Amino acid sequence: MKKLFALTLGILFFAFLAGCNTVQGIGKDVKKAGEVVESAARK
Repeated sequence: MKKLFALTLGILFFAFLAGCNTVQGIGKDVKKAGEVVESAARK
């Protein structure tokens, strides 16, 4: 579970560094991170 949490934080941090400077862009990044977490939880 700690790895999953760290992965999610890493993805979100990278998304902010990548320059998502709009609310819509942040929403897409958060959605993608959620999909990664959901996929990992299914495995």
